[in-house]
Amino acid sequence: MTFPDRIERTLQLSQPPERVWAALTTAEGLGTWFGNRAEVDLRVGGRATLTWDSGDSAVLTIERLEPPRVFGYTWPVSGLPAEDPRRTYVEFTLEPHGTGTTLTMVESGFAQLPDDGQHKVAYSGNIEGWTNELGELVAYLDGRS
Repeated sequence: MTFPDRIERTLQLSQPPERVWAALTTAEGLGTWFGNRAEVDLRVGGRATLTWDSGDSAVLTIERLEPPRVFGYTWPVSGLPAEDPRRTYVEFTLEPHGTGTTLTMVESGFAQLPDDGQHKVAYSGNIEGWTNELGELVAYLDGRS
């Protein structure tokens, strides 16, 4: 049986690409909508560390950086132990659209997980997670966070 490998979401945002880019790639932006705090070393091979008040954290490794158009990173697979080497790849693509931005987010790499419940936990958890996090991104950009 073949499992879904990717999650894709597209948003039409009223803000220009530069503003959306800052929300995605700065400690202030990420630490507001995608965590409670963030540290960002914005370069290919650099890391961004997100922390939540709950005590959870995530380390992103920046893989692709084409300001202000493409931001891509790998991060741990939800539900796997921290030491597991498997990662998914998340890529945000920004395209100008009138005075705003079309933002496309794609997370891929779920097909590497076996059919022992890991795939379902990671995939469904991230579908729900992206719904929440992208909603928080929109609220942040609209000044509602």
